[in-house]
Amino acid sequence: MKKLLFLCFLMLSINVNAQEAVLLRLNYEKGVTYDISMKSSQEMGTVMSMGMTLDMSVKILEVKDGIYESEMKFSKISMDMLQGGNIMSYDSSKSDAELDDTGKMMKAQMEPMLEAVIFAKGNDLGEVLETKVEPNIPGVSEMGKQTSTIIYPKGAVKIGTTWTSSKNEKGMVMDFVYKVKSILKDKVELDLSGKVSGMASGDITGHIDIDKKREFQQIL
Repeated sequence: MKKLLFLCFLMLSINVNAQEAVLLRLNYEKGVTYDISMKSSQEMGTVMSMGMTLDMSVKILEVKDGIYESEMKFSKISMDMLQGGNIMSYDSSKSDAELDDTGKMMKAQMEPMLEAVIFAKGNDLGEVLETKVEPNIPGVSEMGKQTSTIIYPKGAVKIGTTWTSSKNEKGMVMDFVYKVKSILKDKVELDLSGKVSGMASGDITGHIDIDKKREFQQIL
């Protein structure tokens, strides 16, 4: 009887501790076009706030030895900004008749971005190694780099695993902390936190879902 109880306890311990672990990697396929939508918001006290949505198409030109080359283009840009009690909005999908004077002014600034093509090279960890914009429009290259916010860790992760990465954009340092919240059948869920310092300061919060079909390899 004692031997049977011991075996049951041992089996229970193995099942409880055998968590699924995944190796997070970009898994792009050559010739495939992916649609990306990024939403961000910034709160600067009670003085200013801004929300932006960027929709992009990313065509994978080449994949070799964990390095990919891609061609990116913005398909839609929308922005809502509150500054000093004034609301400014822009949506590239709207006609001139649907935009107010501020929206038309912002359209003149944003429209060249919609014509630009961003060529990027990166690795399967999500690190962008180089970018080139045609035609060369100031600021577009930096926006292209923002499409790869996550830098994956080299080792496998499981529920509760945390890792960090840092990005410096023109004197503004963003320190990201990622934590694996859950590993489901079709996706890995991450909680995002961190700090902004340098030219600006603030907190980073968010949630990220990683598609298992495109961005992971399972460790057995």
